[in-house]
Amino acid sequence: MKGMFLTLEGVDGAGKSSHLEWLATWFRSHGREVRMTREPGGTPVGEKLREIVLHEPMHAETEALIMFAARLEHIERIIRPALAAGEVVISDRFTDASFAYQCGGRGLPEARLEMLEAWVHADLQPDLTLLFDLPTEIAARRLATARSPDRFEREQADFHARVRATYLRRAERHPERIRVVDGGQGLEAVRAQLLAILESLP
Repeated sequence: MKGMFLTLEGVDGAGKSSHLEWLATWFRSHGREVRMTREPGGTPVGEKLREIVLHEPMHAETEALIMFAARLEHIERIIRPALAAGEVVISDRFTDASFAYQCGGRGLPEARLEMLEAWVHADLQPDLTLLFDLPTEIAARRLATARSPDRFEREQADFHARVRATYLRRAERHPERIRVVDGGQGLEAVRAQLLAILESLP
C-alpha cells in the first residue's frame, strides 16, 4: 500500500494538535498503519534542536537554519522510511510552518527558504495539508489559558497576524494540497469538516 504524508498547520492556538489522535484513529479504522510525529522534533537530534529553537533567543536566519536541520533528520530517519513502508505519516507542522513563521513572521525573504526547501526535500511534499485557521485574537485567548508559552507564542499580535496571512496565501497558491479548516468552531464541527475532507480523498 502506498504511503501517505499528511501535515497539520496553523497559528499557535488554532487547535490542530487536539485532532492528531482523532486523525490517526480514523486512518487506523481504515486499515492503515500510522506514524505520528512533529516539527521541530520527531528524532532525538530534532527534539534537542526543538528545545533550543523554542526557548533560546537567536537571529532569524539561525532560526530558519535550525528548523531545516531538524527537518532533514526528520525526513531521512522518520518520514521517508515510514512512507516507504506504506504508512500514513501525520506530522504536526512541516515546511509550510517555516514559510509562515520565518518569512511571514520574521520577514526573511521567501527565496532563501525556497533554496533550503530545494536542498532538504526537493522531491518530497505532503500529499495533504490541513490548515487550521482562526482569527489571531481568538488564538491568543486560547493560548492565555494554556501552558507556559514558548518564544513564538510570546510574540506580539502583529507577528501572529503576519503568520496567519502567510499561511492563507500559501493555501491560495497550493489549493491542490492545502485544505483550510475553520478552527474557530466547536470540536465536533471541526471534526465534521475533517471527515468531509478525508472522505473526499481518492
